[in-house]
Amino acid sequence: MADLLITSAANPRLRSLVSLRRRPVREETGTTLVEGHEELSLALASGVRPQILFVCPELFSPAGRAGHQEIGRQADLVQHARQLGAEVVQLSRSAFEKVAYREGPDGLLAVVPAVGRALSTLDTGPHDLVLVAQRVEKPGNLGAMLRTADAAGVSAVVAADPVTDWGNPNVVRASKGTVFAVPVAAATTAETLAWLAANHVRLVVTTPDTDLLYTDADLTGRVAVAVGAEKHGADDALMDAAAYRVRIPMQGKANSLNVAASAAVVLFEVLRQRTAVSTPIRGGQEHP
Repeated sequence: MADLLITSAANPRLRSLVSLRRRPVREETGTTLVEGHEELSLALASGVRPQILFVCPELFSPAGRAGHQEIGRQADLVQHARQLGAEVVQLSRSAFEKVAYREGPDGLLAVVPAVGRALSTLDTGPHDLVLVAQRVEKPGNLGAMLRTADAAGVSAVVAADPVTDWGNPNVVRASKGTVFAVPVAAATTAETLAWLAANHVRLVVTTPDTDLLYTDADLTGRVAVAVGAEKHGADDALMDAAAYRVRIPMQGKANSLNVAASAAVVLFEVLRQRTAVSTPIRGGQEHP
């Protein structure tokens, strides 16, 4: 059977697709959007089964030999999605550009099941590393932290008192699809702290208001690194529950880093310490 072809940007299905940019619609339908070859490839590799894949072959056409290879990869991805049961809908260029939410679209946009799981379903192990992001507002920051979490072998990322949902298309885009590769959950701060305590996970909170450098804290074993909101940082509840309050030394006039940068610095210090003592990390090998 030939794929459905939509050429009008006013088609009702496209209006429904655009509505998924709004959080209430995502929550009501239990779905979200993934746009782009790289993001969608990682989502499928992580076990995501797309419901609908909208494609625009006209946008598959970069010039040169590398372009032909890229077209082949995009075609393979479309076939893979079809094999997973996705409905494939072909759009004209004008129709696709109507629904695309990124600049320079590459002709791939999928509707997939909502991402995220209940906090209680997250598995914990003796060497788990958890990232807690409290009230982080900007989707770009959440996405950047997910890319770092994936690279550092983080076991799970928890949004405490979330302002932005994990299915926000800009979180998906900024994460390069790693939101589907790293287990993520959302909960209140109180629920997050109770879960950490029940699983005997030590809490490490970043703040400029401490004398303890992040490199001087023992970050081996079961640890959760917590960062707070962009403007106000971590709240008193996180601070009071912390085993360590750590700071990153600053040489300039500003007294803090961007929240995603702060998370990256401390997470890779955890990785450095664990590598030094031959502690296994998620998905990795034990180092001598």
